[in-house]
Order: sequence, then C-alpha cells, then structure tokens
Amino acid sequence: MQKRVLGKSGLEVSAIGLGCMGMSYGYGPASDEQEMISVIREAVERGVTFFDTAEVYGPYINEELVGEALLPVRDQVVIATKFGFDIQDGKQAGMNSRPEHIKKVAEQSLKRLKIEVIDLYYQHRVDPDVPIEEVAGAVQDLIREGKVKHWGLSEAGVKTIRRAHTVQPLAAVQSEYSLWWRRPEEELLPTLEELGIGFVPFSPLGKGYLTGSFNANSSFADGDLRHILPRFTPEALTANQALVDLLKEVAERKNATPAQIALAWLLAQKSWIVPIPGTRKLNRLEENLGAANVELTPEDLHAIESAASKITLVGDRYPEELERRTGL
Repeated sequence: MQKRVLGKSGLEVSAIGLGCMGMSYGYGPASDEQEMISVIREAVERGVTFFDTAEVYGPYINEELVGEALLPVRDQVVIATKFGFDIQDGKQAGMNSRPEHIKKVAEQSLKRLKIEVIDLYYQHRVDPDVPIEEVAGAVQDLIREGKVKHWGLSEAGVKTIRRAHTVQPLAAVQSEYSLWWRRPEEELLPTLEELGIGFVPFSPLGKGYLTGSFNANSSFADGDLRHILPRFTPEALTANQALVDLLKEVAERKNATPAQIALAWLLAQKSWIVPIPGTRKLNRLEENLGAANVELTPEDLHAIESAASKITLVGDRYPEELERRTGL
C-alpha cells in the first residue's frame, strides 16, 4: 500500500484508510465483534495503517472494537478518534467542546482504545457555544501532555479552520467528499492547500451509492442513517443513476469496479487526500484497497470531469437539521 503525508504535519498514513463507524453504528445493528476484528486485522495485513473511529459511534463500542483489534499492531498504525458531543444514557445530547469536557473524554477514549496517545484527535462538529480558540488550546494542552499527537476538525468551515490553525496547527480536516458531493472544491480544498493541512474524505463512495448497489427499489431500515437522507429517496436514487452509469463505463475500460474508480478519482485530486471508505465485508475491503492500484490518466480524469459536469444531482445530502451542524 502506498503512503501519503497529511499536509505539512509529517503524519504518514496509508493512501486509503478504513472508516470503522459502520461496523457498530449508522447502518443498522452492530456487526459481530469477532468478525469485525477480523476485517480490521485483514486491513492491517493488506497495508492499511490509518483507522478512523469516534466516541459517539455506538456510543463507545466502536472505539472499544478498534482498540481490541489493533492492540497487537499498535506500533504499526495511526488511530484517529473524535470528541465534541455530550453523551447521556447512551445517546447524543447535543454538542460539548468545553475544554474541561475535551480533556475528560480524551482520557476515556485512551482507555477504550487501549493506547497511551491518540494519533489524530478531531473535533467531531464545531460547537457554536465554544470559541474554536478555546478548543484548540485544550487540544494543545493534551499534545503537551503527550496524550495527543495531532489534531483536526470535522465538517468545519474555512473561517473556523483558519482560526484554529493559528492557535495549534491542524494535521487534517475531515469532511464528506466524492463525485456526488463536491462542495469542498469551492473553498475548503484551496484553503487546506494554502495552509498545508491534509484532507480526509469520509463517505468517499457516497454512503455506498457509488458502488452501484442501489436502485429505486432499495429500502433502508430505521437504524440505517440512509433512511432519513434525501439522496436516498427512490426519486433521488433514480435521478442520480447517471453518475453510477458513468463510473461503470469508466470501470469497464479500466478493468476495475465503479467503487475503485470513485476512490481512484479522489486519490488523483491531491497528493494529501486520504479517503477512508468503510465496510463490514472482506471482499469489499479488498475491492476498496485495490483502488490504490488503479491509475487514472489525465485523459481519464478529463473525460470523467466532462461527463460529470453534465449530470445534475438530485437531493440534499442531509436533512436540514443535520446540515446545520456542518460548515461552521
């Protein structure tokens, strides 16, 4: 597996990471723990060194899973987790990035992950009630204490990123980015390039849509977050099929799969972009990691860009309430 460095931070990771959220949270009931440990350890065997989790995934059980799975190979991997929510009675209860809260939950994450230092610690969502300078200061204290190595922001706007970076340099920003959600290209990517901050796209396969696995007849259970997402209504699934068809067409020419083309496209955008597709299945893991070996030529990229520019995608990515939490 090729390696990449997240911006100017010096933090080197595999070109493709593994997002672990879906193993425990967000896409229906949690999967069998031992099966998921096998998937995570197989990822390590295949050269993945970058693993993403958060306290709120479960809550808590995903961090515990990742910690157990990676304990034997701790010195070979980079573990990213996140803070920023109040969790009460096992549920999210609003945002909380007060400095004292950050320091308390960092200790808890360290224990669940069975590690002595968090490699990359993200603020999960910007807390409008706590100045980002105070958040940066709290993380800076954790870095000085040797409990955190690097920090980042998730779904933050460029003004917040600049303010945070001034206090304590950011290693990475995490946001959704793929061929079906390209808003980061407008302001975020130019800002990160200017400041030397790495970019970690989550949902790089459009929450599974870009694999070509869904159609208008697809349905999602109440425990699956796609059940409430506007882009997964039957109408949107049908209207956006043109993008999947484009990926299939390119995949046939490159002897690859639509998912591999979608990931290879992301990797080709910038050398400091590291996508973190998630999966519960070994065959999907193998497929996703194979994207690192798919070379898209300038001609391929131009053809994709030209075709994609003619496609009008339908549906918001989040309901209004969830979208309000992003880009602050």
